[in-house]
Amino acid sequence: MGTLGRAELEAMIEEATVDAHGEDEQRTGLFAALEEYLDLPFTTAVLGVEVTVRRVDLTPDGRIVAWCSRGRVRQAIGILDLPLPSPAPEGAEWIEAYRHWAG
Repeated sequence: MGTLGRAELEAMIEEATVDAHGEDEQRTGLFAALEEYLDLPFTTAVLGVEVTVRRVDLTPDGRIVAWCSRGRVRQAIGILDLPLPSPAPEGAEWIEAYRHWAG
């Protein structure tokens, strides 16, 4: 991650939020881009434990989370706190764009 320049990230943000008014609608636009472009499922490690990221979600309090699972255990982890594998899955640049937007 971190391979895109500021102008590229801002163009992606503009694409995702073109019709958005206010922060909530902008976040929703970025979430929609993540849903569309992030290649799911993928495997990563959280605290040294391998988990599978099966979906992303927008919580009622406005956070974008990744739903991770290992066996029967499921946990939502903030998308900005999610460690990505190397190589990152297709579409992970949208996480980078969201991180840039979130500041």
